[in-house]
This record gives sequence, structure tokens and C-alpha cells, in this order.
Amino acid sequence: MQKALFLDRDGVINIDHGYVYKIEDFEFTEGIFELLRFFIEKGYLLFIVTNQSGIGRDYYSEEDFQVLTSWMLDEFKKENIDIISVHHCNHSPEKNCACRKPQTGMIDKILSQNVIDLGSSWLIGDKQSDIDLAKNSKIKNTIAIGERTIENTSLSFKTILECRDYFDDNKIKIL
Repeated sequence: MQKALFLDRDGVINIDHGYVYKIEDFEFTEGIFELLRFFIEKGYLLFIVTNQSGIGRDYYSEEDFQVLTSWMLDEFKKENIDIISVHHCNHSPEKNCACRKPQTGMIDKILSQNVIDLGSSWLIGDKQSDIDLAKNSKIKNTIAIGERTIENTSLSFKTILECRDYFDDNKIKIL
């Protein structure tokens, strides 16, 4: 079985400016490329799981999201980073759907297409719903990013750069 790294998008991969859907507003977080290369070197598959309620709220379209996602994946490829797949929930919170974090729909879909060892996998998020998704999906290891208080996480860092530095300093012990 493969181990995987599940990533939230806004606040983890890119700076969360609020409903980011235009290429010109997308800014990668400092250290994200190095952190993802580290996980790839350790044999992890990379997946993105992101709530995109801006689609359900009509702030932007599904097509806007897909254009930005395609561009983002191309930028990752330029950095020799292969994202296996991107999964998103396009519903507003009021829809109470099975795919919106912390519900497990996105992870369930990934597991239907890939054989993943969740006990050896990680999830990185910046909201409680991300960490709760990991718990609900039986993903053992979690990393919270940001300054808000997030409960039940394995590790916590203010920034992706701090997280990257931590793994650089502890790589033999961690993965």
C-alpha cells in the first residue's frame, strides 16, 4: 500500500486571500515546493482536497476553478511535483453534502481509485475541518498550519516554511 500526503489548497498551497479563483491572485506559500519534494522523496503520493464553496455561492464558476487548477498543476510540474489528483467540494455549507470537509467524500473517492495506507499518511490543513476530515477518514498524521487554534493535530506550525524546516531538521526520525 502507498502512503499519501493530503493537502488543503487555500492557506496551505497558496496564501488564502479569500475565494481565490484567478491566476493573478494565486500566490504559492513560501516553502511549499520544497516541502512537497521532501514528501515525494519519502515515497508519498500527493492529493489535494479542497472545499470551494465560492462555486456554490456563485462567486466564481466551476470553469474558473478548473482553469486555475490546471495552471496550478502545470506550475507544480515545472517544479517536478506530481499531484495525483485534485478533489473539491463545490457546495455551499448549507447543502450538508457528503463531500464537504469534514465529511469524508473526497477521501472516499481517492480511496476508491488508489490503495492508500492511511495509518502512514499525512494531511496538512489550516482549519479545524481539515483536521477533522483526517480523523473522520482515519488518516493518522496531521499538520495544522496558521495561527488559529486547531485541536487534535499531530503537529502545528505558523507557516509552511516552518513546517518544511521542521521536516528538514527531523527527516530521519519522521517519515
